[in-house]
Amino acid sequence: MRSIFSVLQRTAATSWQPPIAASIRGPRMAFKLDSICARCRRQQIRFYSKQLADDPRWLSVVDHPAQIVRTGRKHGPGLIILALIPIISFALGTWQIQRLDWKTKLIAKYEDRLVKPPLPLPPQIDPDAISEFDYRRVYTTGRFRHDQEMLVGPRMREGEDGFIVVTPLERGEGESTVLVNRGWISKKMKDQKDRTEGLSQGEVTVEGLLREPWKKNMFTPENKPEDGKFYFPDVEQMAELTGSQPVWIEETMIADMVEYYNRSGKGIPIARAAEVNLRNNHSQYIFTW
Repeated sequence: MRSIFSVLQRTAATSWQPPIAASIRGPRMAFKLDSICARCRRQQIRFYSKQLADDPRWLSVVDHPAQIVRTGRKHGPGLIILALIPIISFALGTWQIQRLDWKTKLIAKYEDRLVKPPLPLPPQIDPDAISEFDYRRVYTTGRFRHDQEMLVGPRMREGEDGFIVVTPLERGEGESTVLVNRGWISKKMKDQKDRTEGLSQGEVTVEGLLREPWKKNMFTPENKPEDGKFYFPDVEQMAELTGSQPVWIEETMIADMVEYYNRSGKGIPIARAAEVNLRNNHSQYIFTW
């Protein structure tokens, strides 16, 4: 029985083989495999032998390098503007720093003059020396020439329209007449007949700040003195009209709300406070630029 099974196992092992392995061992199959490998090698040779340089559309980096901006080449206006922006900003910022230093020193100089006691106004004033006493407190005595009063405006105060009252002050014998900015009145008190209490009679003593003449800006219209219209205080023009010296004094008063309402109701000009009111926004401009 054992011999029969052993014979069958040997016969099956020698008679059956995998079809692929049996076909590979045959001569015809070996020839086919050789031909397939040969075709693969030829395709590889053709693929690798055909370089990118053989394509006429291909451009070599060596023969055609990337172009860069040349020094002598003209640039468009946009690039020039972009290059100028940081330069201009730096220049403006530096200029504002200088302006800030100048304005700070100027305000400190004026505030130092304010704390000094008032000086009596000389009989005759040299207009060229006024700049050395700008914001200096002075006092003088005389009579107001209400018949030569001039209203400068319109001027706004606390949201209300009005005018600045400028009246020549006629001083004693041998003394010159000067221009006094008495303060602000409401538009409804424009006519002198409506503010008789504001027309002081007799001799008065005026205390105020000696100021340099105003400078007109390009947006302010020209005065029309023939029509009694003054849009800005042209000190030279007003002095010529009234026979005064071109000396400008701004009358001062102690800031008090009760006094403000009292003067406003009676038509008495509301004078300014004795303080420096120069704007100093240069630090904001520095951060802006």
